[in-house]
Amino acid sequence: LGVGRLAASPAGWVLYPRPRGGREDGELCLNSVQCKSKCCHRATGLSLARCAPKASENSECSAKTLYGVYYKCPCERGLTCEGDKSIVGSITNTNFGVCHDAGRSKK
Repeated sequence: LGVGRLAASPAGWVLYPRPRGGREDGELCLNSVQCKSKCCHRATGLSLARCAPKASENSECSAKTLYGVYYKCPCERGLTCEGDKSIVGSITNTNFGVCHDAGRSKK
């Protein structure tokens, strides 16, 4: 699971936790702040959440989450998630959109 590192100390063995934001894609997570990608993703309400890459252009995305876990990851840097950004959508996990290049779509 990659929970940290084990090291010897004068008091015995000590488990040093992994720093915040250090989990790689595919590792289990409870909140997006634990992931290098800043996206803790679950496919369904009953599945385990894992760190996942941010959404690429033309992929489904979530603009925000209230719980720290996404059903669709937010967009990569430079892209915007165009879709439902309502608080109701955040609560019901239906605030999905599509990632677009904001600079390109304005032209």
